[in-house]
Amino acid sequence: MRDSIIPMFADAFRWLKLFALEAHDLALSKLDRNSARDREDVRFLASRAPLDPVILVDRYHSEMRPYLVNVDRHDLTIHLWLDMLEGS
Repeated sequence: MRDSIIPMFADAFRWLKLFALEAHDLALSKLDRNSARDREDVRFLASRAPLDPVILVDRYHSEMRPYLVNVDRHDLTIHLWLDMLEGS
């Protein structure tokens, strides 16, 4: 089983533990709003962290899609994002 959060600076602090969303989950967290800023964030994330389109779609279908109300809208958005990432 994969973790959605990953530790950051594990040995930097004695009492404080910092975690961040894994790159694919961070990108998917921006799917619902899908503003121009969110699309730019996903493009930037893809330039810094490897975003595998297969993993992105798999996680969308297995972890998000079953809980969405407007599935058609989100399906269109994920396909547009894949096209956007492929072109960059």
